[in-house]
Amino acid sequence: QVQLVESGGGLVQPGGSLRLSCAASGSIFWIYGMGWYRQAPGKQRELVARISSGGQTNYADSVKGRFTISRDNAKNTVYVQMNSLKPEDTGVYYCNMFVAPQAHSDGDSYWGQGTQVTVSS
Repeated sequence: QVQLVESGGGLVQPGGSLRLSCAASGSIFWIYGMGWYRQAPGKQRELVARISSGGQTNYADSVKGRFTISRDNAKNTVYVQMNSLKPEDTGVYYCNMFVAPQAHSDGDSYWGQGTQVTVSS
């Protein structure tokens, strides 16, 4: 079993910054893709950013140039640095990882419990 624990959410004023972290623990051989998603009240969960095991990234158009996703494979951790935050960035942020528990095994998708980000003056 794999557990993902997020941290770093909170209340920030427009234009401010936050850095979210998500650490995986448990039965892990390798982590393929890692990503961040968010869900605003009354809306569907949407992709924020993803990073492959090789470091390739992709971002939602709404966050390009403001958010940066990164990963530390030694720590089984994914980060997202969020700058120039806007009220529309408000929501619950979830991390997601595709994890192989052992060599030559199929991977499974895991989600964190979510962390609240509120951008408001």
